Amino acid sequence: MKDERLYLLHIQDAIQRIENYTVGGKELFLTSTLVQDAVLRNLQTMSESSHHLSEQLKSQYPEIPWRQLWAFRNVVAHNYLGISLEHIWDVLQNDLPILKKNIEKIICHLT
Repeated sequence: MKDERLYLLHIQDAIQRIENYTVGGKELFLTSTLVQDAVLRNLQTMSESSHHLSEQLKSQYPEIPWRQLWAFRNVVAHNYLGISLEHIWDVLQNDLPILKKNIEKIICHLT
């Protein structure tokens, strides 16, 4: 049996790292390939971890767009040159805080 809490903690850690990497704001993100690489790698890692969660757990939290999260991994991994940094920044600002809150909620429920 998989320890789903471990994967959720891994997602939470990736979100925290992304927040740390982007504390310098949009301009730094758009101009620093180092920051971009770190953020994209953690987005990919986060997506990979979500894929290891059971369908049962995912069905209990339909407010999280699990399929989109996994699909995002494919974009990052296979379409690296076609990634819009503006779109990534938008995801970081609008979607990541909601995901963070939901992941924290799930972790609390499993504890």
